Amino acid sequence: MASFSSSSSSHLIIMNMVFLVLFSGTSSAQLSPDFYSKSCPNLFYAVKSTVHSAIYKEARMGASLLRLFFHDCFVNGCDGSLLLDDTSSFTGEKGAAPNLNSVRGFDVVDSIKSAVEKVCPGVVSCADILAVAARDSVVILGGTSWNVKLGRRDARTASQGAANSSIPPPTSNLNALISRFNALGLSTKDMVALSGSHTIGQARCTSFRARIYNETNLDASLAQTRRSNCPRTAGSGDNNLSPLDLQTPTAFDNNYYKNLVNRRGLLHSDQQLFNGGSTDSIVRTYSNSQSNFVSDFTAAMIRMGDIGPLTGSSGEIRKNCRMTN
Repeated sequence: MASFSSSSSSHLIIMNMVFLVLFSGTSSAQLSPDFYSKSCPNLFYAVKSTVHSAIYKEARMGASLLRLFFHDCFVNGCDGSLLLDDTSSFTGEKGAAPNLNSVRGFDVVDSIKSAVEKVCPGVVSCADILAVAARDSVVILGGTSWNVKLGRRDARTASQGAANSSIPPPTSNLNALISRFNALGLSTKDMVALSGSHTIGQARCTSFRARIYNETNLDASLAQTRRSNCPRTAGSGDNNLSPLDLQTPTAFDNNYYKNLVNRRGLLHSDQQLFNGGSTDSIVRTYSNSQSNFVSDFTAAMIRMGDIGPLTGSSGEIRKNCRMTN
């Protein structure tokens, strides 16, 4: 009887240890809004004050910071890999076709990281800084806030090839957009809601030249206006900018969807969301209700932030967002 009791207790101890290991592994992989509540209580103030200053200097920067988060999460998950400069061992994402001469705001991320390091050195990842800066940018430009889940760690490598294949180009059709978002665990409704981030920001002539000269599902007056700043000939005015939302390019609202209903989407991929296809009804709902859009957008942003994070002992907490430790 004694030997049975002994072996049972030993078995129980082993099972408890296995449970603890499994449980701790699971909990370490969970992101949480209060991840830094004790280790960096001044995180949110440090980020928001720096983002606010950057947007005050240039309103467009809010859209740029939001876009950095998108382009990071779409390539191997939300791991800060986009921020890495090229090294002798890998060619990073900054030079990929969707990013080259297009993504911007890296200097602002450096400033945010510097501000955060002053209040809690070596604690907060660059991946999490991108997530918080994206939320703050939306809020500062008039959008609604949400609880950003935190606890991501930073990648030690990056891939230009992955960036080229993972980020949907502005020439994408509806099926390609749905497929790409679905592959990342995001629904079609998530895709339409997240596309609403184009209610702020600017696009380069190279991104919409083919649309304004060749496509017919485009309001004629908008096409004429945009042609004045985007010559037909490739290589001429390639980097000239036009607002994605002509009405309120620095206000986070639902005008983007109203534009789509009126065939005033600047990018081919934008107008695909309202072009006689399966997403027309979602666009119409958002065009009629800013509250519906905002609610679905914030939920989709939280889901996007859950894509492939590095947690626990994976990755690292970079001292400098541009390079590994």
